[in-house]
Amino acid sequence: MDVEVLGTLSVREHGVPVVPTAPKPRQVLALLALNADQVVPVSALIDELWGQRPPRSARTTLQTYVLQLRELIAEALAHGPDERCTAKDILATVPGGYRLHTRGGHVDYREFDQRAGAGYRAMDAEDYAGAARRLADALSLWNGHALTDIQAGLLIDTEIKRLEEARLCALDQRIEADLRLGRHRELLSELTVLVSQYRMHESLHGQFMLALHRSGRRGEALNAYQRLRSTLVNELGLEPSAALSRLQRSILVARPEAPAPATAAPAAGTTTGAGTATGSRLVTR
Repeated sequence: MDVEVLGTLSVREHGVPVVPTAPKPRQVLALLALNADQVVPVSALIDELWGQRPPRSARTTLQTYVLQLRELIAEALAHGPDERCTAKDILATVPGGYRLHTRGGHVDYREFDQRAGAGYRAMDAEDYAGAARRLADALSLWNGHALTDIQAGLLIDTEIKRLEEARLCALDQRIEADLRLGRHRELLSELTVLVSQYRMHESLHGQFMLALHRSGRRGEALNAYQRLRSTLVNELGLEPSAALSRLQRSILVARPEAPAPATAAPAAGTTTGAGTATGSRLVTR
């Protein structure tokens, strides 16, 4: 079974789609797909579907949704050679919940983690060309926002945010690798879009400032800092991080930090895929 969640939900058995059209069964399948080959408790599925106010018939209704999914899986199995495998083998009932067996099929978020991990290791080894290539390869698995076509409850929404954060981390590191390779002008178009999309993302703004300055656009780099500062102060009551302020001062005196700003970290006090921990902040919107 092949599973894709980095965009619209796609689950295929023998190449045949098994994603239902009704929102609630799709939601069940999405949560199972996000936890492929692991047990998803019945209680978690009920919380996802109905939150704090499940109907009295919640368990029975959930069983109906599982049966609908198994019917789709059974139809897909009819197109394959393995007659011994049944829909119940793939969407299995286990003590306390259900498990979606992929049987070694392609799972895009696992592939993303593997490719991104290879990129982070290349960054650690200062192989910036290899890192840029591997991280771009990982990011190519994305086809829009994660599970963009799913009605998400609390559990799926949390997983979506986790996946999107992982994507931003990989993107941040790929841009840093490109900066270290001197691809400043090539990055400007992409970074212009990104800083507009993520108006309070300090790392992306720092990378944008550095790319502008190294492309001979010092005034625009300083303007980018002022726009970010105004947004942070007006909306959060915060000043830019010390690292970003240092970058701004270095641009003012025409000595940009090299080869990339110290703000290239995914979150306060956390470790990036390149293995560096900083105290800089990451604020997104």
